[in-house]
Amino acid sequence: MAIQKMKKIEYKVPGGKLLKISAMVESDKIKDIKIHGDFFAYPEESIEKLEVGLKNIPLEESKIREILENSLREVELIGISKEDLLHVLMKLKD
Repeated sequence: MAIQKMKKIEYKVPGGKLLKISAMVESDKIKDIKIHGDFFAYPEESIEKLEVGLKNIPLEESKIREILENSLREVELIGISKEDLLHVLMKLKD
């Protein structure tokens, strides 16, 4: 039986905003995730769509990068970047 771990990460983007991720991780896969903080994303629902897209994805940089690129292609992020998201998501492996 795989063990699920609840992980919470807070990351202050240099010169930017606070990015918080809470995730349930099992066997190096994201089972559930919530991305929040004091950044902005337009359209607003884009972060919720990203969360759905990340579920059951292996914590591999290439897979996560692909999801970020596809999900955030036409999204304006203010206070964080896709690279910031990738950086914090990869910390879920620790």
